[in-house]
Amino acid sequence: MAETREINKSEEIRKVGAELKANGQKISPKAIMDILAKKGIEVSSPQCSTVLKNAGFKRRKRRSGEAGTKATPAKGASEKAVRKSDAVTIDEVIAAKKAAEQFGGADRLLAAVKALERLS
Repeated sequence: MAETREINKSEEIRKVGAELKANGQKISPKAIMDILAKKGIEVSSPQCSTVLKNAGFKRRKRRSGEAGTKATPAKGASEKAVRKSDAVTIDEVIAAKKAAEQFGGADRLLAAVKALERLS
């Protein structure tokens, strides 16, 4: 009797991922699903994602926040220096507390700041 070898879908996903990486192509579950479908192997997108993640094919992190909201560092300046300048100092916190007291609370101060933003 001839033995039928069962297909290891995870191994196939890893092989295709390695081939795509070696060719410099984008490694995505959809691309892998399309390639394996041509070979007659049916896999799901979550299965591809999980196998790729466990195999070390991690996705790039997405940018957080809105584009263009942070100041770009000057040529030769480090990102850390820019982040430090964006940080709020204790003196600024104390000044904000005093301003909140003058406006009758933090809620009213925030409302005033929002009104000021609309005027600018």
